[in-house]
Amino acid sequence: MKDAVTAADLRRKKSTGEKIAFLTAYDYPTAALVDAAGMDAILVGDSVGMAVMGRENTLSVTMDVMVHHTAMVARAVKRALVVADMPFLSYHTGPEDAVRHAGRLVGEAGAHAVKLEGPVDQFGDCIRAILRAGIPVMGHVGLTPQSILHFGGFKVQGRDEADARRIKAAALALEEAGCFAVVLECVPAALAADITAVLSIPTIGIGAGAACDGQVLVMHDILGWGKTRFAKTFGDARTVMAEAFAGYVKEVKAGEYPGPEHGYP
Repeated sequence: MKDAVTAADLRRKKSTGEKIAFLTAYDYPTAALVDAAGMDAILVGDSVGMAVMGRENTLSVTMDVMVHHTAMVARAVKRALVVADMPFLSYHTGPEDAVRHAGRLVGEAGAHAVKLEGPVDQFGDCIRAILRAGIPVMGHVGLTPQSILHFGGFKVQGRDEADARRIKAAALALEEAGCFAVVLECVPAALAADITAVLSIPTIGIGAGAACDGQVLVMHDILGWGKTRFAKTFGDARTVMAEAFAGYVKEVKAGEYPGPEHGYP
């Protein structure tokens, strides 16, 4: 087994030009497979609300939900860096709450780092407080799903010049604040390339083009559930599962399962 990946390792990968592979996971068996595949980092995202819980957005995901799913993932992982999302309102109320909640994700659930959305001018005190507690922080700019009520939905950000300047400045400020990496979500590829070129920390793209230092996707999207423009189906697990479930129902109804070989004499 290779040595465990750290936040510092991800920063070094940028300097060497090695691309970073990053994927979500939300439970023990999936995380074990993702880790064994050689993933550099695993995100326990608040996207669990949409991908697993059937919710319309991430806003109702609580800290208890994040601790629950992060703990399952952390128990399975042997090598990858486990990054847990700070959910809505877990840090928005100030540095004291931010440190307490980040501490739960690390101390109680076993994460190696946390990710939070938003700019330094709003959350810089929270980022710095979490860092002082010894917890690595990943930033997130562009489309920040916890702000969809402000954005008016899941929309590409940074298309006009002023918005592009705002996003670039936000990414630079996150680097200056001490973040070890920054997610760029749903921004034009040219803007992501520009930001990647000026930052000394890695950029992790999701719908942000190929120039980013790494890529992250929701696990379900690469397995056949995804319908977003930037997601690619790498294996159609959705169809395999549907066929297995239908086959089970058919054989049980027909009295074909279980056979003699599936029981005890």
